[in-house]
Amino acid sequence: MRNMKESIVDTPRVSEILSACISSGDPSAASAVVERARDKKGFGVEDAAKIIGALGDPDFDRRLFEAAASVKKDIYGERLVFFAPLYLSNRCANDCAYCNFKSAHSALKRADLSVEEITRETASLLSMGHKRLLLESGESPEFGVERVTEAIRAIYSVKTRFGSIRRVNVNIAATSTENYRKLKSAGIGTYQLFQETYHPAAYADVHPRGPKSDYIRQITAHDRAFEAGIDDVGLGVLFGLYDWRFEALCLIEHATRLEKKHGVGPHTISVPRFRPADGVEYAPRYAVSDEDFLRIIAILRLAVPYTGLIISTRERPDIRAKAFGIGISQASAASATGVGGYGVRASGTAKSVGAKAGQFAVSDERPLADVVASALKDGLLPSFCTACYRRGRTGEKFMELAKPAEIHNFCRPNAILTFAEYLEDFAAPAVYRKGMAVIEKTLAAVEDAAMRQNTRSALDRIKNGERDVYF
Repeated sequence: MRNMKESIVDTPRVSEILSACISSGDPSAASAVVERARDKKGFGVEDAAKIIGALGDPDFDRRLFEAAASVKKDIYGERLVFFAPLYLSNRCANDCAYCNFKSAHSALKRADLSVEEITRETASLLSMGHKRLLLESGESPEFGVERVTEAIRAIYSVKTRFGSIRRVNVNIAATSTENYRKLKSAGIGTYQLFQETYHPAAYADVHPRGPKSDYIRQITAHDRAFEAGIDDVGLGVLFGLYDWRFEALCLIEHATRLEKKHGVGPHTISVPRFRPADGVEYAPRYAVSDEDFLRIIAILRLAVPYTGLIISTRERPDIRAKAFGIGISQASAASATGVGGYGVRASGTAKSVGAKAGQFAVSDERPLADVVASALKDGLLPSFCTACYRRGRTGEKFMELAKPAEIHNFCRPNAILTFAEYLEDFAAPAVYRKGMAVIEKTLAAVEDAAMRQNTRSALDRIKNGERDVYF
């Protein structure tokens, strides 16, 4: 088991590197790493540990954040992609200490969404303006991969006056290569799976029972997904289960290993922090401060510059705003973390009912319209783009564009078009005016004159009622 674990992420080696850098920090070496990282080439565990060893000096931290913001701007520009999670089932055979859906939570009312309920939830999300979904589900025999693929087909079938969902990403339990092939055939975008913690002892402590207690099954899942033909995968940990410095280094090591083995690194890395829930008694021994949380984002942005960094509504609006500026490129918004949560919201059921049923407590409860308005105030361009998935710019093709910072040649125009759709269909007058001003500013930054003109022509088509225009 030890050899299998270390073939993915060599955790003893990571611990040794981290300990050495913490005990004998070298500020000049760390500063050199940060400056080199502005070239968007990324770096490995050793260089990341040098940065960690120098944290705490205000001037160094400032330069770290400035470099991360610069790299994010060069690759992802002013774009901020929004999505929403959709929970299919809270039945679960696992007893994860940090999760409200754990099997030991006997007071939780268990539920699965039927196809009819899935279509209603989808329609509710479309009525907010969402075009991208992330499917979530507990792990149980009652709700297996066949039910997930059925849900994907149901979601794609929903057509309303606000259009349809254009891409479904999936975050479900580790499974077999055969099942990953089924997900691929159903038309998923990115397959996300979080290791939760890379520390084997900590992993065993918070996963005492259930299929997920198998550390090896979890850490090898992305390899099986690649074998099945899924070329966009997402990594992540739940920060707070173990020392964040160790976890950040392991994420970088895992990303490096995926790229070395498969030729493709992670399409996304998520950075959730532990949040309480109604049925969760677990208290994290390694709670992550706001300051350290932002440092995590900055380090990951520099180390794995091409990846999309994802933040959820676990975080407060003020923290999310800071994170958007230094590295985050994707964010959930107006999220319901319980099964049927959007229907509960639409029917006016008491908020406390939905909160108790949710997987975790939400810190940013703003509706999508308010999140969009806030992003505009910060000079960001809200995006609902799915064009790369639909044009085949995934896996190696995506990396070929993202690494040299050329992906914005497609993403900036497509972000403009999806946001223009949102403004025409959902925006209040003040937001519409502000949004159009941001679009004009962003359009001027499109470097290719022909693409700039094509984008302007596409904007006219959207203004005249056409939808789903993309390059």
